[in-house]
Amino acid sequence: MASCATDTAAALRAAECRDGTAADHMKLISIFVIFATSAVGISSPVLLARYFQGKPLYDKAVLVIKCFAAGVILSTSLVHVLPDAYDSLADCHVASRHPWRDFPFSGLVTLIGALTALLVDLTASEHVGHGGGGSKVEYLPVGGKEMTDGKSGADLEFSESSEEEMVKMKQRLVSQVLEIGIIFHSVIIGMTMGMSQNQCTIRPLIAALSFHQIFEGMGLGGCIAQAGFGAGTVSYMCMMFSATTPAGILVGMVVFWATGYDDRNPNALIMEGLLGSLSSGILIYMALVDLIALDFFHNKMMTADTVSGSRLKKLCFMALVLGSASMSLLALWA
Repeated sequence: MASCATDTAAALRAAECRDGTAADHMKLISIFVIFATSAVGISSPVLLARYFQGKPLYDKAVLVIKCFAAGVILSTSLVHVLPDAYDSLADCHVASRHPWRDFPFSGLVTLIGALTALLVDLTASEHVGHGGGGSKVEYLPVGGKEMTDGKSGADLEFSESSEEEMVKMKQRLVSQVLEIGIIFHSVIIGMTMGMSQNQCTIRPLIAALSFHQIFEGMGLGGCIAQAGFGAGTVSYMCMMFSATTPAGILVGMVVFWATGYDDRNPNALIMEGLLGSLSSGILIYMALVDLIALDFFHNKMMTADTVSGSRLKKLCFMALVLGSASMSLLALWA
């Protein structure tokens, strides 16, 4: 059980850092800074994809960006979101109460988040399958041909077209569910920062969250670019991502002004821990299953038994590691 005992020097430092006026000033600045960096992060892959679409290296470039995205999202969930959720529920003011002291709820809710993402995935995939005209696609080992209900020729061409459409629908589903998980995470970050009156915590958070939003935005933007949404949907998804964290900061500030709600309140810590654990489970599932496994084991460009396919797989793995390392490094500051 965590101890609530603190030394006098630490208590004095904490008191000096709690300046509501200075904290509010920094939070108002952070709203514009974080919105701008979020917009740059998510729109960059989308704009690059629009520009390079149709070029010889377009598909490979998008795939590399998507693998970088998977690393960013996996690191976000395991290095940022889950530890913060665990710390919130392990706080001495929470862990000393029943039932929080009796069971690891952060792990349980993370599991629920992963299973919920799986349920959504299964339901949507079943819906896509029923809407695919009833054609059944069977996959032979690498190097074989696709057979559709024992037919060939024009039927095979139709099958390939149907398969491409189902893959595209799957990519759109992944992008949408991924954005939902990221929005959960962004709302929690924003509201936590908005309710905080600790200027010593807020100051480094502004810089750290700006880089955090750039990397996370690049990850989501890469998935959106590959999914091939229309211009209206792309604009809406980019705006939602860019505005969510600033909106969370505003909501947190309003809640504090209206109620005096303390970010150290046990109820606030419990809500932060539960929502963080849920979003962590969603992000872990999406990164491992719908991004990493899908591309490394089912993407034709990477599964091709050629020198080009082998090089692309190594390049994508390096992008995955780079994305993970970049986001993990930010944990030093936020």
